[in-house]
Amino acid sequence: MNAEGAGDLHGLKILVIDDSKTIRRTAETLLSKEGCQVFTAVDGFDALAKIADHRPDIIFVDIMMPRLDGYQTCALIKHNRTFRETPVIMLSSKDGLFDRARGRIVGSEHYLTKPFTKDELLGAIRGHVSR
Repeated sequence: MNAEGAGDLHGLKILVIDDSKTIRRTAETLLSKEGCQVFTAVDGFDALAKIADHRPDIIFVDIMMPRLDGYQTCALIKHNRTFRETPVIMLSSKDGLFDRARGRIVGSEHYLTKPFTKDELLGAIRGHVSR
């Protein structure tokens, strides 16, 4: 019916946590076009309530945020019995080895450097969500 790979993300619930309005809007636009249901949060505290309400299939979280950073947010998600299996993908403007390692330690499954391309964003999701 459609090109291979297209439409396979339809209906996925995705949470994007980033204090940058531009990143939230970009991710939301790209993912909505793929048929995903996208929720956004401005920081970790905002995200925790939305995670409980919407039960996302995958979570993108920025590392550098005020109040509760991406590492702390990821650790809280992974320590929750209900959500520990939910894939968490860290977002950062730095492509550092230390950041990647620290992300792995708190339980993130993947790391994307901002700004990301549509293919990188969709590839990260496809790599961690089995349909």
